[in-house]
Amino acid sequence: MNHPSELKYARTHEWVKIEGDLVITGITDHAQDELGDLVYVETPEVGSQVTAGEQAGVVESVKTASDIHAPVSGTVVEVNTDLEDDPDFVNEDPYGKGWIYKIKPDNIADVEKLLTNAEYEAGL
Repeated sequence: MNHPSELKYARTHEWVKIEGDLVITGITDHAQDELGDLVYVETPEVGSQVTAGEQAGVVESVKTASDIHAPVSGTVVEVNTDLEDDPDFVNEDPYGKGWIYKIKPDNIADVEKLLTNAEYEAGL
């Protein structure tokens, strides 16, 4: 599995990357591999508030559906609209073209409370 060391991870299989004062998030390589081929990604609405640990969206695969949890609390400022037509970007490139949404976090320091790649992998 591929879990880049520069990212942070939630136990619920989401990854986080800080970009300026925003947080980009998606599901991990492990999560997409377990789910199989994705057929639909439900993103949170732009402008909505998300709360760390709570459901922020859903991914559906040919096998099952799974909640996407917010890794940190904040306001959704952008969603990856490319996933509407190409949800398989999450399978092909979960840390790149497969990002799901961007958050303006309530507290950027909350990212540091998430797991390192080694801590995440140890819990798999």
